[in-house]
Parts: sequence; structure tokens; C-alpha cells
Amino acid sequence: MPSPTTISSRSFNQDVGAAKRAADQGPVIITDRGKPAYVLMRHADWLRQQGLQDSIRQALELPGVEDIDFEAPRLGRIARVTDLD
Repeated sequence: MPSPTTISSRSFNQDVGAAKRAADQGPVIITDRGKPAYVLMRHADWLRQQGLQDSIRQALELPGVEDIDFEAPRLGRIARVTDLD
């Protein structure tokens, strides 16, 4: 993970969009009077950090997942054709 970006509370208030774009790359530390006060990060990253990732969809949204080789096993024929006539 890249080193965190640090911005002041004033900069955050003036350009929230820039802070959100920076949070796409990693945590953003927001300072208050020069001291770290808050951290802005993507929700998926926070869930992963907390061990709360609870869905496959969220897991598939994580950065780097496209680099994982995976081939699902073939299950054979699991459905039957039904004649409704």
C-alpha cells in the first residue's frame, strides 16, 4: 500500500473531490492544526482492514483481484431440460 497522503482540514473542506481521488490510491490523513485528526479511506479497504469483508462482490472490487488466476471447476450438468408441453 502506498504511503498515506496528508492534507489539512482547510484543504479538505475546499476540495473534497481531490481528497476522495487521493483516497482511491490509499489512506488520506486529514490534519487539524497540523496534527493528524482523521483518516479518509475507501470503504472496501476499511472492511478488508477490519476483517469484515462479507461478500464476494466486495472481494471482487478490491484492487489487484484481476491479477489472481482462477478457473472454476466444471460441475457437469446440474440442470435438466423440462418439457412444458
